[in-house]
Amino acid sequence: MTHASLRFCVAAVLSIAALATQAQTPFQPPPQNVLMLSASATTEVARDWLGVTLSTMREGPDAAVVQNGLKQALDTALTEARKAAKPGQLEVRTGGFSISPRYAPKGGISGWAGSTELIVEGRDTAAISQLVGRLQTLTVARVGFSLSREARERVEAEVAASAIARFRSQAETHAKQFGFGGYSIREVTVNTGNDSPMQQPMVRAQMSSLASESALPVEAGKAAVTANVSGSVLMTLR
Repeated sequence: MTHASLRFCVAAVLSIAALATQAQTPFQPPPQNVLMLSASATTEVARDWLGVTLSTMREGPDAAVVQNGLKQALDTALTEARKAAKPGQLEVRTGGFSISPRYAPKGGISGWAGSTELIVEGRDTAAISQLVGRLQTLTVARVGFSLSREARERVEAEVAASAIARFRSQAETHAKQFGFGGYSIREVTVNTGNDSPMQQPMVRAQMSSLASESALPVEAGKAAVTANVSGSVLMTLR
């Protein structure tokens, strides 16, 4: 038997096996009396987590000098910030630290530039704003309010319960309107989320005025937390 004949026989056997499998599989009619639904719920809650990013930049002809200048500025700010640190209330962590070359128009490295960041965050907005006002070696780059993990989980659970209740109410109401006595849930998806943190970039003039003992002025505002429920139900006679 030639290779071509062998390939033909194998293909024929596979085709017959596929047809036999299809013949053994019972035909599944599309489900009847299925209703697609969606429901949502939203609530507003005060943002309780303040995050402030402070930064500084250095430039110079020598990379080591630039790096040491950044390190000194960061170490000084860290020493002051650690004195006020309290878990959950005022937390301190370092952010980005980078140094990159600057190139001359005709090629070659003409100097170095770098930046470093310090992030102060927590629930105690008064303590954070006062600390930021005391830090002299870094300036404010960004201010952002968000929900703490505990507040987000609590509110998401509450708003999800409201959205699920609305979904079930819709299912019962629509099933009765179509002449059915009840329903059973086929599949359902629940998604929750909140709006992005409120970011307030600080312009250079504002940052200069904050390099003093005065506290950083902040306003938390509110976050909208939303839950969406979508899925399908089977309307039943009872």
